[in-house]
Order: sequence, then structure tokens, then C-alpha cells
Amino acid sequence: MALSTRAATAAATSTPSTSDTTSATPGGHGRLTVAQGAALSVGAVLGTGVITLPALAAEVAGPASLVAWAALVLLSIPLAATFAALGARFPDTGGVSTYVRRAFGDRAAGAVGWCFYFAVPVGAPPASMMAGSYVADVVGGGRATTLTVAAVLILGTGAMNAAGLRLSGRVQLALATTLALLMVVTISVSLPRGDRAHLTPFAPEGWGAVGTAAAVLVWGFAGWEAVAPLSGEYRNPRRDVPRAAGIAVTVVGVLYLGLAATSVLVLGPATGTSKAPLSDLLAVAVGDGARVVTAVAAVMLTLGAMNAYFAGGSRLGAALARDGALPAVLAKGSAAGEVPRRSLGLLTLGAGLSLLVTGVLDLGLTPLMLLATGCFTLVYVMGTGAALRLLPRLSLGWWTAATAFVATLGLLVVTGVHTLWALGIVGASLVHQARRRAPGTSGAR
Repeated sequence: MALSTRAATAAATSTPSTSDTTSATPGGHGRLTVAQGAALSVGAVLGTGVITLPALAAEVAGPASLVAWAALVLLSIPLAATFAALGARFPDTGGVSTYVRRAFGDRAAGAVGWCFYFAVPVGAPPASMMAGSYVADVVGGGRATTLTVAAVLILGTGAMNAAGLRLSGRVQLALATTLALLMVVTISVSLPRGDRAHLTPFAPEGWGAVGTAAAVLVWGFAGWEAVAPLSGEYRNPRRDVPRAAGIAVTVVGVLYLGLAATSVLVLGPATGTSKAPLSDLLAVAVGDGARVVTAVAAVMLTLGAMNAYFAGGSRLGAALARDGALPAVLAKGSAAGEVPRRSLGLLTLGAGLSLLVTGVLDLGLTPLMLLATGCFTLVYVMGTGAALRLLPRLSLGWWTAATAFVATLGLLVVTGVHTLWALGIVGASLVHQARRRAPGTSGAR
């Protein structure tokens, strides 16, 4: 799961009942440099999904999954450029929520908040199970160990946040940096042992499977929307935001494609059945002792990502409830410095129930991941759709947004029936907001 909670947290700072007073000024008042902004953007996109995504994509599409990886990297270019253009033109911490409100109104902005909020309970179980797979790879126990570690991570993360404990932004960035370094080391020591023969047959599941693999991989690319909320922190947003986004896209693309290609070339058909691909790659190169190191790294990275999502998501839920976009009972703890325990409890309970269903039905990681990525993709559709209304028509930025809009619509389609979760969330949000505003209701203003 990418560390893109900055976007969720930013959405909470620009909530549906608040009028948008952001001015489209080109100047910034922050001290963020291009290098710092690029590092933060890379950290927002690189997430724990990368420790398992190469195997999941290969399981779905075989070596042809590399096409899906390349497609997502290419999509990242117009997507990041679109949010960079919006951030440069409208520097504001509200991010996607601000743009959707400007373009489509408060109800649409509320729906974006719901998509972020309800992606957390379905996204936490697969993220925690990824770490559990690495622990099981070292200590044994198979699925039982995986589910136990996942449950401990979910409950532990909820308890940490309920107690008001949070990992600092520096720690989060350090964890993302650790992940990037781990990817670099893995590629460097493993790729020389690759075999081109592992590329055949290239598409054993047919070319249609590439689309499904791409839908799964959205998990690892969620986070480009985090570029926008940072825009006001740059010294010169119009100049610096596009530069930082360009650097981030390049770094992320090289790391993701490098790791995916290394996995397929070195592990071959075993890529799709691997429960701990990074451990398997390092074991091939330096021995089984590397498995312990990668297991510890996987748990720490997952804890950091889940802490970020639970912290940002719970605050987003409380802020949305405070302003009427969610039931008012969740609003307690929405003030600065307070702990939104009710919102946090709902997220933790939802994540626990999702994990329970996964264990009882013996589901893999893919179904819940597709539910979460459906939410992320719909947010991207709404964000790029807003850009089409806000950016100068037929300008370069407008055409870039149009490209991203069409591409994300395509991703929404290939997500298939799992998209119904995201669409249902949007529908429920609109119904709730309509009831709140209806004459004679207690929540109407």
C-alpha cells in the first residue's frame, strides 16, 4: 500500500461544507526544494505492495505482466503531470478534494472523501498479509502464520493510533527510503542471474490477463495525488512542482520496472507462486540468511504504511463527519490535537472483518486489493475529470489530463465487478448528503 495518506489527510483539511477560498497564485511560501519534493513524492508512491506485487502480477499474466507494469509507468506520466499542473495552478493542501469541489461541487468532494476512507478497511488486510507471508517464509506455519501476523498488525496499528502514538513524517520517509534501497540492492545482486528463457511463453494466460494485472498493480502506483497537496510548500510551485513530479516518475518507473523484470528473469515460472519474492530473489543471490532481513523489513514497512493510513484515514473520517459528509457520530475527535477514536474504531473493525472474511473464505490477496484499487482509480477519474474543467481548455495541461482521464477510465473498466464497491461507496455518499440536506431533516442547514 502506497504511503499516500497525505492526500487523505489533505482532504480532511478541505471538507465538504467549507467554501473553497484558495487563490490560484503562482507563488509559494514554503521552503520545499525540488529534491525534497521529489523524495516526498517517491515516498508517497512506493509502498509495501512492491514486496508482493511482482508475484501477484506474474500469477495473473505470466511474463506478460511486464507489459502491465510498463503501462502503469506510462500512465503515471500524465497522471503525475495532471496533479502537478493542478498543484502549480491552485496551491492548496486540499488536493484532490479541492479540485473536485471547484469543478463539481461539495457532494462530489464528499464522495472523494468516502472513497479514501472506505479504501482503508479493505486495503489493510492484504497489506498486512503481505508482511505475514514474509514472516511465514522464515518461521513456517503457512497461511495460519500469515493471518496471525496480519491480525496482530491490524489490531496493533489501531491500538497505536487510539493511544495517540504516531510515526513522524521523517520516520515514514525513512521507511520509504529503506524500501527503495532494498529494491536497488535486490535488483543489483539478483539480475545478473536472470535467464531470458523465462520470458517464454510470454502470455500463457492470454493478453486479456494483462488488463487484470494492471488493475492489481494500481495498488503500487496509488499516491500520485499526493503531489498536489504539497504544492503550496514549494518556493515556486509553477516551476518546482512539475520538476519534482518528473523526477519522481522517473525514479519510481525505473525501480518498479527493474524489480518486475528481475523477478520474472530470475525466478521464472516460480514468480507467480512466490509468497515472498524479494526474499526469494535475495536468497538466490546471497543465500537464505537474507530471508530474515527481508522479513523484518517487510513487517516494519507494512507497519509504517498501515500507521499512515489509519492515522490519516481516521482523521479524514472524523472531519467528514464533522461537516456532515459522514454520520455525525463519527465526528468526535475531529479537532486539532484530539484522537478520532470512533472513526478509528470503525476503520479497525472494518479491517478486522475484512481479514476474517478473507480467512474463512480462503481468499487470496487479489480480491481485496482490487476493491481498494477500484476506490483509488475512481478518485483518479474524478481528479482528472476535475482537471478537464479547471485547466485552460486545449492547453498542454488539458490534453495531459484528457489522456490520464481516458486511461483511468480504462483501468476502472478492467477492474471489473470489483468496481461496484467504489461505485457503491460514491452512491451511498450522495444519498447520505442528499438526506442531510433534505428539508425537515435534523442535519439540514
